[in-house]
Amino acid sequence: MMYSGIDLHSNNSVVAVIDEADRIVAQKRLPNDLTKVVGFLSRWKSELAGVVVESTYNWYWLVDGLQDAGFHVHLANTAAIKQYDGLKHSGDETDAHHLAHLLRLGILPTGTILPREQRAVRDLARKRMQLVQNRTMHILAVENIMTRQLGARMTSNQIKRLAAADIDTMPLSADVGLAIKANLAVIATLQEQIAVLEKRLQERVRPRAQYGLLTSVPGIGETLATVIILNYGDTLHIARSDRYRT
Repeated sequence: MMYSGIDLHSNNSVVAVIDEADRIVAQKRLPNDLTKVVGFLSRWKSELAGVVVESTYNWYWLVDGLQDAGFHVHLANTAAIKQYDGLKHSGDETDAHHLAHLLRLGILPTGTILPREQRAVRDLARKRMQLVQNRTMHILAVENIMTRQLGARMTSNQIKRLAAADIDTMPLSADVGLAIKANLAVIATLQEQIAVLEKRLQERVRPRAQYGLLTSVPGIGETLATVIILNYGDTLHIARSDRYRT
């Protein structure tokens, strides 16, 4: 029986194949070309118990291509591999070998290979989160300026309601006012795009049974229910209860 590990990078990958005795049978750095990776592994296809791919930002093409080619693919949860952090400094070849080694031992922490048709919605949810984080950064920037200039702290909700005209009524220098207006303009744009994404995400998850159950719980609104479902997907189990019924 053979085992393979692939240390995936932005434009190349190190592919390692080991045997039952943990000996390296083959190892090579290849460009991120599916034909070349599949061609390299094809020699041992009938003997391979599995192929481990790093869970990096760019794994979709490789995992899908290997599965289409008939390989049994595992997605390594590298964050859960304690030894992995240290090995990262010892070379990509060692990393690829180590992934195959963990698979051979049966102790490989794995991540979920989300079905292709569900990935776009999950990625859209991640884009929403990125925009929310950016909005928070600009809100905090305004909060800091206000505290520094006026000695009074404004809440995030107060900042969200601020308009450029409001800044003109405050005892602030023209340059400080301009800086705040720049933040407010970005906040408004981000809020507009966040609303667009949230609407689409809710349309995608509203038909799911979990959505109705989650939104029936006090304190869980449409946005939070959407985020919960997209984060936990099919692993989310909700017990129906009469506790919150009136």
